[in-house]
Amino acid sequence: MNVPSLFRTAFTLIRLVAVLFSSFAAIIATTLPMYLYHSYPAGELTLVLLLLLAGALLIHGFLTHILNDYTDSMSCTDDKSPGILSGGSRIIQNNLVTAGTLLKIGVISIIIVLTAAIILFFSGYIKISVLLLIGLWSSITYSMPPLRLGYYPLVGEWFSMFPAVFFIGFAGPWIIMESPPLWAYQNALLIALFTQAWVMVHHIPDRFADENASPPKITTVVWLKNKFGDTYSRAPALLYFLLCSLCSLWIFAERPVAGAGAAVLSFVSIFIVLQLDLEHDGDVSQKEKMLLILTMIAALWTGLFI
Repeated sequence: MNVPSLFRTAFTLIRLVAVLFSSFAAIIATTLPMYLYHSYPAGELTLVLLLLLAGALLIHGFLTHILNDYTDSMSCTDDKSPGILSGGSRIIQNNLVTAGTLLKIGVISIIIVLTAAIILFFSGYIKISVLLLIGLWSSITYSMPPLRLGYYPLVGEWFSMFPAVFFIGFAGPWIIMESPPLWAYQNALLIALFTQAWVMVHHIPDRFADENASPPKITTVVWLKNKFGDTYSRAPALLYFLLCSLCSLWIFAERPVAGAGAAVLSFVSIFIVLQLDLEHDGDVSQKEKMLLILTMIAALWTGLFI
């Protein structure tokens, strides 16, 4: 593989859209207030911001997607996916790299991240080490056996995805401030919930491929579909956006402008999910794009008004 092809493959693997509207959004929601309302040195803030963005890109964009693409290829769910916004990066399906090579890269990456975390811990950078370990936990446990939490309802998003998105959002104030303020917890929680909600929509086009995988990938979407009927495929997203609206009420009690904006965005998101045409994957993917944009708007809005 020549250098241009290598870079194209890596860029496809990273799935920048997913990283931008989840991890990057969470970072912006809690870093922006420190630029606008605090007197920390700009150089220090920028260094932390760049470190967090790079960490999110490498662990979420690179390692997590490597492991997820490998596991979903082995279970064949990505082979059967409609593959619009969902279905992995498809670099295996398009013969850009073999599953075996991807696994080797993933194992090497795990060793590098774990080694870096250990070195940083014993060098006194304990918080950064902890953040790396949380990201590593999320990447491995979501996709890889024996846990493979993403193949089970609820536990995948709560025990793998949520900790990673919440802590990458909370990381900036946690690293820089002696005592992170309430808005840091609120903003990190809100964007983590927004992310979980749009990821549930992301799973909808894959619901039939997931349940026919080997082993079956019983996401929360698949579980509710099988239990109550296909119309309930949208229920997980509705639930998480409802939690976003409750979080908005908490924010409103402390920051009325931020909370009101977050509530409006939550209700608009609920309306969009209710309008999903489950019979047409293209419609679901188009509306998912709207939810991605609303997630970023929520991050900017709550970051601007503290």
